[in-house]
Amino acid sequence: MKTFLKSFVYAWEGILDGFAHGRNMKFHGLSAMIVVIAGLFTGLSQIEWIIIFIVIAGMVALELMNTAVEYVVDLVTTDFHPLAKKAKDIAAGSVLVYAIASAIVGCIIFFPKWFG
Repeated sequence: MKTFLKSFVYAWEGILDGFAHGRNMKFHGLSAMIVVIAGLFTGLSQIEWIIIFIVIAGMVALELMNTAVEYVVDLVTTDFHPLAKKAKDIAAGSVLVYAIASAIVGCIIFFPKWFG
């Protein structure tokens, strides 16, 4: 049980490190706060809040994974290597795909309430 509980401490340390050192994590955190504030002023339904929180959590989780890939690649090589570049580019691309999808979901939820 002690090892199991310790894994939560390590996970929390990873999240904090991601926010402290992840290049884009601060931007995602700020974006999430803006969306939550906008949601409070907009009056989202329970289902809309669930969708928003799933999208935010997915974005944070994916950015943490991207940061982990960058750390591992940097650990393996400090030299330029085409495969290292591909690994970093593909991880960053996955974040971009999810960010675009998240923005579309946000528009679908918020625009009808603001402009409808």
